[in-house]
Amino acid sequence: MTRIVGIVQARMGSSRLPGKVLRPLAGRSVLSRVVRAARESEKLSDLVVATSTEPGDDAVVDECAKLDVACHRGPVDDVLDRFVGAFDAHPGDAVARFTADCPLLDPEIIRLVADVYQAVPSLDYVSTSIARTLPRGMDVEIIHGDALRTLHRIATDHHRVHVTSYAYTHPEIFRVLGVTLAPDRSDLRLTLDTEQDLALVRAVADHFGDVSVPLAKLADWLAGQPALRALNADVRQKRLEEA
Repeated sequence: MTRIVGIVQARMGSSRLPGKVLRPLAGRSVLSRVVRAARESEKLSDLVVATSTEPGDDAVVDECAKLDVACHRGPVDDVLDRFVGAFDAHPGDAVARFTADCPLLDPEIIRLVADVYQAVPSLDYVSTSIARTLPRGMDVEIIHGDALRTLHRIATDHHRVHVTSYAYTHPEIFRVLGVTLAPDRSDLRLTLDTEQDLALVRAVADHFGDVSVPLAKLADWLAGQPALRALNADVRQKRLEEA
């Protein structure tokens, strides 16, 4: 069986919502929710949080100790180098990349994408965001370890911040597969990058409590909450080049 190592990138610095990865949601930090979802997928051979060497990220290291999850520290801006360092310390066959601003991540989607990756031979990269049908904040991506190391050698500029972006923008080099799930729920925004996002995510956590919520159940509930959906409907997602 393919050994998939989960790596969660997390740091306290954020231009739009500082300290977001440790914000409390129904008694659990945002990072803790991401770690729990990754673990609940039961598809990972190992799990590590990749944070920076900045002093401000000592708080992330402390939280990892509380969560009993491994932690690796690397460059603040070269996130790709941070990932390779974490992968060197926790080796496997492939990496599932998670970001610590996705507290509503669905373990079932992680499981599905891992199953797809393991079922298709010779894949370099699989992701739910190539042809988006999922809300932002629910995406899952897996990259082969050899492909990650190739990226480390050749990727430059903003691709080193976004870790895998060079792979999916160069399908002539890498064998890439997009996974789509019906129905299309890409109009929902469930990531955490602004105060508006925090208001929506906090409302979800207050309603459902300290549990991972399947996307279908969450989307059905939000369908009857137009005021909540409107909270962050106008938030602009940063372009890829805005590293």
